[in-house]
Amino acid sequence: MILPTFGQTLSQDTIAPSVLKLKDEFLFEEKRFFDQCHASTLEETKEGILLSSWFGGSHEGNKDVAIYGTRQVNGKWEDPTVWADGKVNDTSHYPCWNPVLFRAKNEQKIYLYYKVGPNPREWWGMVKTSDDGGNTWSVPRRLPDGILGPIKNRPLQLTSGAIISPSSTELSEERWLSHVEISSDQQKTWKLYPIDHPSDLNTIQPSVVEYEDGKLQVFCRSKEGVVTTATSRDQGRTWSTMQRTNLVNPNSGTDVIRVKDLLFIVYNPDIPGKDWWEGRTKLRLACSKNGQSWHDIFTFEDEEKGEFSYPTIMQTSDGLIHVSYTHNRKNIRHFALEIQ
Repeated sequence: MILPTFGQTLSQDTIAPSVLKLKDEFLFEEKRFFDQCHASTLEETKEGILLSSWFGGSHEGNKDVAIYGTRQVNGKWEDPTVWADGKVNDTSHYPCWNPVLFRAKNEQKIYLYYKVGPNPREWWGMVKTSDDGGNTWSVPRRLPDGILGPIKNRPLQLTSGAIISPSSTELSEERWLSHVEISSDQQKTWKLYPIDHPSDLNTIQPSVVEYEDGKLQVFCRSKEGVVTTATSRDQGRTWSTMQRTNLVNPNSGTDVIRVKDLLFIVYNPDIPGKDWWEGRTKLRLACSKNGQSWHDIFTFEDEEKGEFSYPTIMQTSDGLIHVSYTHNRKNIRHFALEIQ
């Protein structure tokens, strides 16, 4: 469904764009490979092949949950295969969580970041790489202590060449804090930079964008019923205090990208319910000129029941916008959009 867009004013001289749906598909046959799946990620190879990855297994948090992936070759998705698992040794096996695919500009190597551990408070960061477009993957490498890697959303290569990874820590079930991790040596080493949070805001799973003037802005999931944001004027070394936006958020993941002079966010436009999954029955795309005022321009899901959550959004080299997300924990749904 395409929402009406013409005539919605984003700023004094900017009209909200129109959205053309080019593709709407599921990535695989349900229950053939696993009972549940969640937390998809997208990336494009240097040759223009689209990759997708997610975690799948009997149930989130079970030891059989692994990282699965697939490649879209000649317009069709290959059968999913296991790209990573949580086996530590012959006697220790943990669930996997939240894969994030990333390729730096003009590079061949693709990075697959993911988490391994019993729960989000005790997990650790892992990474594998592929030099052949996702056909094969390196042995896994554990990230250094204190570095978790991107928690849900893709890193961003800044105009300076540095890589900034949006991350977060769940210190307890009550206290969540977003931060960033920055690498200036092609993802060999990382340094953590905190984001100040007021005591009444708990955030995780940031996404990060860069403006033409070098300003950075993060957007985060929160427990407090809204998307939150913070900005940096020094390439992510220091940040403004985290604050609320006017976008509601039912304690569910979002993702944001900047295309030309507009920001686009995929989010659940609802308030939190009694249980954590409530509020995930609607999923929309909104745009903004300044990162403060947002306008819905496209609806992916609008149901009374179900879970449509954890979106990822990216632009491929042909200019199209791709979005994928969890569809009732049974499949991954993928849209290709042209924004005019």
